[in-house]
Amino acid sequence: MYRQHFGLLHKPFELIPDAGTLFLSESHKEALSVLRYGVVANKGFLVLTGGIGTGKTTLVNVLAASLDCPHHLCVLSNPTLEIADFYYYLALKLGLPFDGNKAKFLILFSQFIENCRKEQRRVLLIFDEAHALPFELFQEIRFLANLPPEDQAALSIFLIGQPELLERLADERLLPLRQRVAIRFHIEPLSMDDTREYIFFRLERAGAVRRKLFTEKALDLIHRATGGNPRLINILCDNALVSAFAADALVIDETIIRACTDELAIPGEQATFSLPRPASRMRPVWIAAAIAILAAMGLGLYLAYTNG
Repeated sequence: MYRQHFGLLHKPFELIPDAGTLFLSESHKEALSVLRYGVVANKGFLVLTGGIGTGKTTLVNVLAASLDCPHHLCVLSNPTLEIADFYYYLALKLGLPFDGNKAKFLILFSQFIENCRKEQRRVLLIFDEAHALPFELFQEIRFLANLPPEDQAALSIFLIGQPELLERLADERLLPLRQRVAIRFHIEPLSMDDTREYIFFRLERAGAVRRKLFTEKALDLIHRATGGNPRLINILCDNALVSAFAADALVIDETIIRACTDELAIPGEQATFSLPRPASRMRPVWIAAAIAILAAMGLGLYLAYTNG
């Protein structure tokens, strides 16, 4: 809708994770290095945390695409599976049989890891959204790692999730699993400078000829409103482009950002957009434009009717 108006080849702030538009802040670079190190250095258990929308899943996808060593990769993104379904999923991904007998599967899995070690192949199990795993599945993951010492280097298990994952692991019942964690890393939100470069990066990848479609004040407000969260930045910037298009504006300023933030904010929800409110509540530019258009259409119909 607004691409031609701003001279863009495609929408710059899509929410779908795309490795081709991955912007790596210093924290993201460190996180990706940590993930790669966890594979190469045979570190066993690794825990990566980050807030909602900070790019954890995208980093996992980048890691999976970049692995060049002989490996078997299994990424599980549904943490609410029943135990039988959990083992069925693993078996399917690893090419192992599963007839519903967990004990038999664990024996086959142990033999599979032993063969991988002998053939110098690696097995990487990644559990995304791990903060939502029920206690029972944490226990099953621990059972998978109960291997002979010589075979443990062939298996890496990554737990990826929101900061609540650390609280889950603090449960005394998970002490045996927690003690196996060799690496922990937390992805920090984007800084003000990172936020600015992230927006410029996204615009350039979308084909923008003019880099500065946003004023400096607008960029500052975007960072304050989103807390440097990439997903929230995408949502706010996309809404700002729509608003500017509706108002026939070529530059997005403070007024547009404040208006969009005001509309997107959910009262009482700290994880969404938040800015100090001005004295008077502003109406979003695109709504004002829509009302003006509808009013003009209504006046035209009224005049046509009365003249007829």
